[in-house]
Amino acid sequence: MTAMTAVQGEASGTGPFWRRPWRRPISQLTPVGQDERRPAGPRRSLRPWQRFRRAGWPYLFIAPFLVVFVAFSVYPMLFTLRLSFTRWHGTGLAQWVGLNNYAYLLTNPAFWASLKNSAALWLLVLPAQIVLALAIAVLLNNTALKLRGFYRVAAIVPFVTPLVAVAQIWVVLFDRDYGVINHILNLFGLPDVGWLVTSTWSKPTLALLFIWKTTGFIMIILLSGLQAIEPAFYEAATIDGAGRARQISAITLPLLRRTLMFAVVMQTLAVFQMFTEPYVVTEGGPYSSTTTAGLYLYNHINRADLGTGSANSFLLVIIMVGLSLVFVRLLRPKD
Repeated sequence: MTAMTAVQGEASGTGPFWRRPWRRPISQLTPVGQDERRPAGPRRSLRPWQRFRRAGWPYLFIAPFLVVFVAFSVYPMLFTLRLSFTRWHGTGLAQWVGLNNYAYLLTNPAFWASLKNSAALWLLVLPAQIVLALAIAVLLNNTALKLRGFYRVAAIVPFVTPLVAVAQIWVVLFDRDYGVINHILNLFGLPDVGWLVTSTWSKPTLALLFIWKTTGFIMIILLSGLQAIEPAFYEAATIDGAGRARQISAITLPLLRRTLMFAVVMQTLAVFQMFTEPYVVTEGGPYSSTTTAGLYLYNHINRADLGTGSANSFLLVIIMVGLSLVFVRLLRPKD
Protein backbone atom coordinates (compact mmCIF):
# COMPACT_ATOMS: atom_id res chain seq x y z
CA MET A 1 0.00 0.00 0.00
CA THR A 2 1.45 3.33 -1.01
CA ALA A 3 1.57 6.30 1.25
CA MET A 4 -1.01 8.11 -0.87
CA THR A 5 -3.43 5.15 -0.59
CA ALA A 6 -3.01 4.95 3.21
CA VAL A 7 -3.69 8.64 3.59
CA GLN A 8 -6.79 8.38 1.44
CA GLY A 9 -8.01 5.35 3.46
CA GLU A 10 -7.53 7.15 6.75
CA ALA A 11 -9.30 10.24 5.50
CA SER A 12 -12.27 8.22 4.25
CA GLY A 13 -12.42 6.02 7.37
CA THR A 14 -11.89 2.81 5.39
CA GLY A 15 -8.41 1.96 6.58
CA PRO A 16 -7.50 -0.48 9.37
CA PHE A 17 -9.30 0.32 12.65
CA TRP A 18 -6.00 0.93 14.46
CA ARG A 19 -5.11 3.52 11.88
CA ARG A 20 -8.51 5.24 11.64
CA PRO A 21 -8.62 8.80 12.98
CA TRP A 22 -10.39 9.25 16.34
CA ARG A 23 -12.15 12.35 15.09
CA ARG A 24 -15.24 11.94 12.93
CA PRO A 25 -16.56 14.54 10.55
CA ILE A 26 -19.29 16.76 12.03
CA SER A 27 -21.72 15.59 9.40
CA GLN A 28 -21.39 12.02 10.70
CA LEU A 29 -21.98 12.85 14.38
CA THR A 30 -25.27 11.70 15.96
CA PRO A 31 -27.08 14.15 18.28
CA VAL A 32 -27.27 13.12 21.92
CA GLY A 33 -30.38 11.08 22.68
CA GLN A 34 -31.03 10.18 19.04
CA ASP A 35 -30.95 6.51 18.21
CA GLU A 36 -28.58 5.66 15.43
CA ARG A 37 -30.82 2.85 14.34
CA ARG A 38 -33.43 3.31 11.73
CA PRO A 39 -36.67 4.80 13.06
CA ALA A 40 -39.30 2.22 13.82
CA GLY A 41 -42.34 2.02 11.62
CA PRO A 42 -45.87 2.88 12.78
CA ARG A 43 -47.16 0.75 15.68
CA ARG A 44 -49.87 -1.69 15.04
CA SER A 45 -53.14 -0.81 16.75
CA LEU A 46 -53.97 -3.17 19.60
CA ARG A 47 -57.14 -5.18 19.53
CA PRO A 48 -59.74 -4.55 22.25
CA TRP A 49 -58.92 -7.69 24.18
CA GLN A 50 -55.21 -6.78 24.07
CA ARG A 51 -55.93 -3.30 25.44
CA PHE A 52 -58.04 -4.87 28.20
CA ARG A 53 -55.21 -7.22 29.14
CA ARG A 54 -52.88 -4.26 29.48
CA ALA A 55 -55.10 -1.69 31.24
CA GLY A 56 -58.25 -3.49 32.40
CA TRP A 57 -56.99 -5.82 35.09
CA PRO A 58 -56.74 -3.16 37.84
CA TYR A 59 -60.36 -2.15 37.22
CA LEU A 60 -61.42 -5.79 37.31
CA PHE A 61 -59.87 -6.22 40.76
CA ILE A 62 -61.62 -3.15 42.22
CA ALA A 63 -64.94 -3.97 40.53
CA PRO A 64 -66.39 -5.81 43.59
CA PHE A 65 -65.80 -2.76 45.78
CA LEU A 66 -67.28 -0.43 43.17
CA VAL A 67 -70.40 -2.59 42.87
CA VAL A 68 -70.91 -2.64 46.65
CA PHE A 69 -70.16 1.08 46.96
CA VAL A 70 -72.64 2.04 44.24
CA ALA A 71 -75.33 -0.35 45.50
CA PHE A 72 -75.13 0.57 49.19
CA SER A 73 -73.83 4.16 49.17
CA VAL A 74 -74.32 6.04 45.92
CA TYR A 75 -77.77 4.69 45.02
CA PRO A 76 -79.28 5.13 48.54
CA MET A 77 -77.91 8.67 48.69
CA LEU A 78 -79.41 9.61 45.32
CA PHE A 79 -82.69 7.90 46.22
CA THR A 80 -82.82 9.82 49.52
CA LEU A 81 -82.13 13.08 47.71
CA ARG A 82 -85.03 12.43 45.34
CA LEU A 83 -87.22 11.35 48.25
CA SER A 84 -86.58 14.64 50.08
CA PHE A 85 -88.65 16.45 47.42
CA THR A 86 -91.64 14.15 47.85
CA ARG A 87 -94.28 13.18 50.42
CA TRP A 88 -94.08 9.43 50.94
CA HIS A 89 -95.00 7.17 53.86
CA GLY A 90 -93.45 3.95 52.61
CA THR A 91 -96.41 2.69 50.56
CA GLY A 92 -98.11 3.85 47.41
CA LEU A 93 -96.80 6.48 45.04
CA ALA A 94 -94.60 9.33 46.23
CA GLN A 95 -96.18 12.76 45.76
CA TRP A 96 -93.85 15.45 44.44
CA VAL A 97 -93.89 18.49 46.76
CA GLY A 98 -90.74 20.32 45.69
CA LEU A 99 -89.09 22.31 48.49
CA ASN A 100 -92.02 22.04 50.90
CA ASN A 101 -90.20 19.58 53.18
CA TYR A 102 -87.20 21.87 53.47
CA ALA A 103 -89.43 24.90 54.09
CA TYR A 104 -91.31 23.00 56.80
CA LEU A 105 -88.10 22.06 58.61
CA LEU A 106 -86.51 25.50 58.36
CA THR A 107 -89.63 27.09 59.86
CA ASN A 108 -90.18 24.43 62.53
CA PRO A 109 -88.99 25.43 66.03
CA ALA A 110 -88.48 21.77 66.96
CA PHE A 111 -85.85 21.37 64.23
CA TRP A 112 -83.87 24.36 65.50
CA ALA A 113 -84.31 23.18 69.08
CA SER A 114 -82.70 19.84 68.18
CA LEU A 115 -79.76 21.66 66.61
CA LYS A 116 -79.48 23.84 69.71
CA ASN A 117 -79.40 20.76 71.95
CA SER A 118 -76.69 19.19 69.79
CA ALA A 119 -74.68 22.43 69.86
CA ALA A 120 -74.96 22.56 73.67
CA LEU A 121 -73.73 18.97 73.93
CA TRP A 122 -70.87 19.83 71.57
CA LEU A 123 -69.78 22.65 73.88
CA LEU A 124 -69.94 20.33 76.88
CA VAL A 125 -68.06 17.49 75.17
CA LEU A 126 -65.41 18.73 72.75
CA PRO A 127 -63.23 21.10 74.85
CA ALA A 128 -63.14 18.81 77.87
CA GLN A 129 -62.60 15.67 75.80
CA ILE A 130 -59.78 17.08 73.67
CA VAL A 131 -57.90 18.36 76.73
CA LEU A 132 -58.42 15.08 78.62
CA ALA A 133 -57.45 12.89 75.65
CA LEU A 134 -54.34 14.98 74.96
CA ALA A 135 -53.24 14.79 78.60
CA ILE A 136 -53.64 11.01 78.65
CA ALA A 137 -51.85 10.67 75.30
CA VAL A 138 -48.89 12.75 76.52
CA LEU A 139 -48.73 10.65 79.69
CA LEU A 140 -48.85 7.33 77.80
CA ASN A 141 -46.25 8.57 75.30
CA ASN A 142 -43.70 8.83 78.10
CA THR A 143 -41.16 6.02 77.66
CA ALA A 144 -40.36 6.06 81.37
CA LEU A 145 -43.91 5.01 82.27
CA LYS A 146 -44.25 1.35 83.19
CA LEU A 147 -47.13 -0.83 81.96
CA ARG A 148 -47.86 1.56 79.11
CA GLY A 149 -49.40 -1.22 77.03
CA PHE A 150 -51.82 -2.13 79.81
CA TYR A 151 -52.93 1.48 80.26
CA ARG A 152 -53.49 1.90 76.52
CA VAL A 153 -55.69 -1.17 76.40
CA ALA A 154 -57.59 -0.04 79.50
CA ALA A 155 -58.22 3.38 77.93
CA ILE A 156 -59.73 1.89 74.76
CA VAL A 157 -62.00 -0.62 76.55
CA PRO A 158 -64.93 1.84 77.00
CA PHE A 159 -64.90 2.62 73.28
CA VAL A 160 -65.29 -1.04 72.26
CA THR A 161 -67.98 -1.71 74.88
CA PRO A 162 -71.49 -1.94 73.35
CA LEU A 163 -73.13 1.46 73.58
CA VAL A 164 -76.58 0.15 74.58
CA ALA A 165 -75.06 -1.72 77.54
CA VAL A 166 -73.17 1.39 78.65
CA ALA A 167 -76.34 3.49 78.35
CA GLN A 168 -78.27 1.03 80.52
CA ILE A 169 -75.52 1.16 83.13
CA TRP A 170 -75.76 4.94 83.04
CA VAL A 171 -79.49 4.75 83.74
CA VAL A 172 -78.83 2.59 86.80
CA LEU A 173 -76.00 4.78 88.08
CA PHE A 174 -77.85 8.09 87.71
CA ASP A 175 -81.37 7.05 88.67
CA ARG A 176 -82.94 9.65 90.96
CA ASP A 177 -84.35 7.23 93.52
CA TYR A 178 -82.12 4.15 93.38
CA GLY A 179 -78.98 5.39 91.63
CA VAL A 180 -75.51 4.79 93.03
CA ILE A 181 -74.44 8.39 92.42
CA ASN A 182 -77.24 9.85 94.53
CA HIS A 183 -76.53 7.26 97.23
CA ILE A 184 -72.92 8.47 97.41
CA LEU A 185 -74.14 12.07 97.63
CA ASN A 186 -76.43 11.12 100.50
CA LEU A 187 -73.48 9.68 102.40
CA PHE A 188 -71.98 13.18 102.46
CA GLY A 189 -75.27 14.78 103.44
CA LEU A 190 -76.06 16.12 99.99
CA PRO A 191 -79.58 15.97 98.51
CA ASP A 192 -80.64 13.84 95.58
CA VAL A 193 -80.09 15.23 92.08
CA GLY A 194 -82.42 14.55 89.17
CA TRP A 195 -79.67 13.67 86.74
CA LEU A 196 -81.99 12.29 84.07
CA VAL A 197 -85.30 13.99 84.84
CA THR A 198 -84.36 17.68 84.93
CA SER A 199 -83.42 19.94 82.05
CA THR A 200 -80.49 21.33 84.03
CA TRP A 201 -78.66 18.04 84.54
CA SER A 202 -79.79 15.87 81.62
CA LYS A 203 -77.35 17.36 79.09
CA PRO A 204 -74.28 17.17 81.38
CA THR A 205 -75.16 13.56 82.18
CA LEU A 206 -75.30 12.65 78.49
CA ALA A 207 -72.11 14.61 77.84
CA LEU A 208 -70.35 12.67 80.62
CA LEU A 209 -71.50 9.40 79.06
CA PHE A 210 -70.19 10.46 75.66
CA ILE A 211 -66.84 11.58 77.10
CA TRP A 212 -66.38 8.33 79.03
CA LYS A 213 -67.27 6.26 75.99
CA THR A 214 -65.16 7.93 73.28
CA THR A 215 -62.18 9.60 74.98
CA GLY A 216 -60.08 6.45 74.56
CA PHE A 217 -60.60 6.58 70.79
CA ILE A 218 -59.50 10.22 70.61
CA MET A 219 -56.54 9.41 72.88
CA ILE A 220 -55.34 6.71 70.46
CA ILE A 221 -55.57 9.16 67.54
CA LEU A 222 -53.60 11.84 69.40
CA LEU A 223 -51.08 9.27 70.61
CA SER A 224 -50.36 8.25 67.02
CA GLY A 225 -49.76 11.92 66.20
CA LEU A 226 -47.41 12.31 69.17
CA GLN A 227 -45.38 9.28 68.13
CA ALA A 228 -44.87 10.83 64.68
CA ILE A 229 -43.02 13.81 66.19
CA GLU A 230 -39.25 13.46 66.07
CA PRO A 231 -37.69 13.13 69.57
CA ALA A 232 -34.83 15.35 68.36
CA PHE A 233 -37.13 18.39 68.66
CA TYR A 234 -37.66 17.75 72.37
CA GLU A 235 -33.97 17.04 72.92
CA ALA A 236 -33.02 20.34 71.32
CA ALA A 237 -35.63 22.18 73.38
CA THR A 238 -34.34 20.54 76.58
CA ILE A 239 -30.80 21.64 75.76
CA ASP A 240 -32.07 25.18 75.25
CA GLY A 241 -33.65 25.08 78.69
CA ALA A 242 -37.34 24.75 77.70
CA GLY A 243 -39.57 23.17 80.32
CA ARG A 244 -42.26 20.56 79.75
CA ALA A 245 -45.07 23.09 79.42
CA ARG A 246 -43.04 25.17 76.97
CA GLN A 247 -42.27 22.08 74.87
CA ILE A 248 -45.97 21.19 74.66
CA SER A 249 -46.98 24.71 73.60
CA ALA A 250 -44.10 25.30 71.16
CA ILE A 251 -43.54 21.81 69.73
CA THR A 252 -46.37 19.38 70.49
CA LEU A 253 -49.41 21.51 69.71
CA PRO A 254 -48.10 23.07 66.45
CA LEU A 255 -46.99 19.69 65.09
CA LEU A 256 -50.24 18.08 66.24
CA ARG A 257 -52.60 20.49 64.43
CA ARG A 258 -53.50 18.02 61.66
CA THR A 259 -54.30 15.29 64.17
CA LEU A 260 -56.31 17.69 66.32
CA MET A 261 -58.21 18.84 63.24
CA PHE A 262 -59.13 15.24 62.41
CA ALA A 263 -60.22 14.53 65.99
CA VAL A 264 -62.37 17.66 66.22
CA VAL A 265 -64.09 16.96 62.90
CA MET A 266 -64.75 13.32 63.80
CA GLN A 267 -66.22 14.17 67.21
CA THR A 268 -68.31 17.00 65.79
CA LEU A 269 -69.92 14.57 63.39
CA ALA A 270 -70.42 12.07 66.21
CA VAL A 271 -72.09 14.59 68.54
CA PHE A 272 -74.53 15.88 65.93
CA GLN A 273 -75.39 12.29 64.95
CA MET A 274 -75.88 11.24 68.58
CA PHE A 275 -78.92 8.98 68.81
CA THR A 276 -78.46 5.93 71.05
CA GLU A 277 -77.46 7.88 74.18
CA PRO A 278 -80.56 10.13 74.39
CA TYR A 279 -82.86 7.40 73.05
CA VAL A 280 -81.90 4.87 75.73
CA VAL A 281 -81.05 7.14 78.68
CA THR A 282 -83.58 9.98 78.52
CA GLU A 283 -85.81 9.21 75.49
CA GLY A 284 -85.28 12.81 74.43
CA GLY A 285 -86.64 14.32 77.62
CA PRO A 286 -87.30 15.94 79.87
CA TYR A 287 -89.33 18.42 77.82
CA SER A 288 -87.29 17.57 74.69
CA SER A 289 -84.16 19.02 76.31
CA THR A 290 -82.06 16.08 75.07
CA THR A 291 -83.71 15.62 71.68
CA THR A 292 -80.59 15.81 69.51
CA ALA A 293 -80.48 16.30 65.76
CA GLY A 294 -80.05 12.56 65.27
CA LEU A 295 -82.99 11.70 67.53
CA TYR A 296 -85.20 14.32 65.85
CA LEU A 297 -84.39 12.74 62.47
CA TYR A 298 -85.32 9.33 63.87
CA ASN A 299 -88.71 10.65 64.99
CA HIS A 300 -89.61 11.46 61.37
CA ILE A 301 -88.58 7.99 60.22
CA ASN A 302 -90.48 6.40 63.12
CA ARG A 303 -93.66 8.19 62.00
CA ALA A 304 -93.09 6.96 58.43
CA ASP A 305 -92.67 10.56 57.26
CA LEU A 306 -89.88 9.54 54.92
CA GLY A 307 -89.91 12.65 52.75
CA THR A 308 -89.40 15.03 55.66
CA GLY A 309 -86.86 12.68 57.21
CA SER A 310 -84.86 12.62 53.96
CA ALA A 311 -84.90 16.42 53.80
CA ASN A 312 -83.80 16.53 57.43
CA SER A 313 -80.88 14.23 56.71
CA PHE A 314 -79.66 16.38 53.82
CA LEU A 315 -79.92 19.54 55.90
CA LEU A 316 -77.72 17.85 58.50
CA VAL A 317 -75.25 16.89 55.77
CA ILE A 318 -75.03 20.51 54.64
CA ILE A 319 -74.53 21.71 58.22
CA MET A 320 -71.89 19.08 58.93
CA VAL A 321 -69.96 19.87 55.75
CA GLY A 322 -70.01 23.56 56.64
CA LEU A 323 -68.77 22.96 60.19
CA SER A 324 -66.07 20.58 58.95
CA LEU A 325 -64.78 23.16 56.49
CA VAL A 326 -64.69 25.78 59.26
CA PHE A 327 -62.66 23.52 61.56
CA VAL A 328 -60.32 22.51 58.75
CA ARG A 329 -59.78 26.20 58.02
CA LEU A 330 -59.14 27.12 61.64
CA LEU A 331 -56.95 24.14 62.57
CA ARG A 332 -54.95 23.62 59.40
CA PRO A 333 -51.16 23.76 59.91
CA LYS A 334 -49.50 27.10 59.31
CA ASP A 335 -46.79 27.31 56.67
